Amino acid sequence: MNKDNRNNNFLDELYLLIEKKAKRKTKKSYTNFLLKSGSKKIAKKIVEESGELVIDYIKGSKKRIIEETADLIYHLVVLLYSKKITIKDLENELKKRRK
Repeated sequence: MNKDNRNNNFLDELYLLIEKKAKRKTKKSYTNFLLKSGSKKIAKKIVEESGELVIDYIKGSKKRIIEETADLIYHLVVLLYSKKITIKDLENELKKRRK
């Protein structure tokens, strides 16, 4: 398996985990809380996590950059899921841009 496939599998797994949590509708699920709260809440989390990442990129440690990047990626995948955009859709768009 090449490096690209491992990365895609990770994002696919994250997307599937979010989908699974959304379908279970567990009350204590942060994922469900976000999805139930709607697009404005999800958008606010993207802005918040992006800002935190930028601050840590400029002033923080490698550890903090990794943590904030993980937070941002998670929230981005929730955003994609909430609009029924798959990782494959994103992959296809990025592949078009390589040409």
